[in-house]
Amino acid sequence: MTLTELRYIVTLARERHFGRAAQRCFVSQPTLSVAVKKLEDELGINLFERSKSAVHITPMGERILQQAQRVLEQVDVLKNLAKEGQDQLSVPLRVGAIYTIGPYLFPHLVPQLQDTSPQMPLYIEENFTSVLRQRLRAGELDAVIVALPFTESDVVTLPLYDEPFEVLMPCQHPWAQHQKIPKDWLVKEKLLLLGQGHCFRDQLLEACPALNANLNNPENTLIAEGGSLETLRHMVASGLGITVLPHSAAGASLYAPSVLCTRPFVAPAPMRTVGLAWRASFTRPKAIDALSQAIGQCKL
Repeated sequence: MTLTELRYIVTLARERHFGRAAQRCFVSQPTLSVAVKKLEDELGINLFERSKSAVHITPMGERILQQAQRVLEQVDVLKNLAKEGQDQLSVPLRVGAIYTIGPYLFPHLVPQLQDTSPQMPLYIEENFTSVLRQRLRAGELDAVIVALPFTESDVVTLPLYDEPFEVLMPCQHPWAQHQKIPKDWLVKEKLLLLGQGHCFRDQLLEACPALNANLNNPENTLIAEGGSLETLRHMVASGLGITVLPHSAAGASLYAPSVLCTRPFVAPAPMRTVGLAWRASFTRPKAIDALSQAIGQCKL
């Protein structure tokens, strides 16, 4: 049994597909398949059930994989402990962010960190909260920037800033004549929303529960499945409807002055709390401090 074999089975459990798992491990599919079978033979049990269309984890495999994940985490702890005598800011920091934060924060954060911690470049990933959670837990990311609450065992969170939501509309829209928009008005207009999997969509629906009744009504709500905030902005500019965006992503200035307008909500305005999350066992606290302080100095 080797650490490489443990990494193979943990990755296969995550991907549920031999081809994708092999790509993630930077090996050929036959190499990964042979290694997994070798480990199963050594243990005397089947960790996975295989079919032409899917890979499933056996009940005993679940227990083995949980322990394998703990072993790999402890190996990372050992490696980091060996580096404790070194400068904690001298190696790259692996940071993930959700899609509705990363594109708007990183252009400010990267130059800020270059000024304050130039010896610590960032490895950056943008993804859904659920994927970032898995990669943080697996030790594939050092820290993630997400919307709070973010609950995970053995993970520490730090609130960074509160960000209000704003209404984005064509400048010719009647609402542009108002200084602030009551959130209850959203049910009266064609509202463009992100698709399933985006936590920002869930936050908006939670802030305005009346919108849930419109989700299955195409006359009131258009859902951009698999879309992005950029896509929503372009559709609003084209005259398809209105949308709600975080303040940092509103981006009305990206178009000519007469195209898009933003308006805040009437208090209490819906908002989100952006936070930083990292494993409690992470052994580079100075790197986390440098990252959080740099984010605090960003002007979004």
